[in-house]
Amino acid sequence: MPVTGKSAHHTPPRTLRKRAEFLAVRRGEKRRGRLFLLEVLERADGLPARAGFTVTKKSGNAVQRNRIRRRLKEALRCHAAGDMAEGSDYVIVGRTDILAAPFEALASELSRRIRGSR
Repeated sequence: MPVTGKSAHHTPPRTLRKRAEFLAVRRGEKRRGRLFLLEVLERADGLPARAGFTVTKKSGNAVQRNRIRRRLKEALRCHAAGDMAEGSDYVIVGRTDILAAPFEALASELSRRIRGSR
């Protein structure tokens, strides 16, 4: 199969969309980091992993919040999607520090947190 298009190498994980899904993940494990908070809920249903992104209004105006969300999505798509466990939901709560962090640092931190190592 030929490799074409922008996301040929990495397909983004399925996305959490409903408020109830986000609230359910809050009951799971929390992994705090300098750049973001990662909440993980193991559904144990064998279905593909899903991810959701949250950036609160504390993080700045809409432009800044969207930049934080886009950087997180890209870091997940490029680097950390392969580390996500099947049957798990992940919610990544972005912090303002993401805007100043080098992209590689963000990506490796995200990957490490998803794997569950400190």
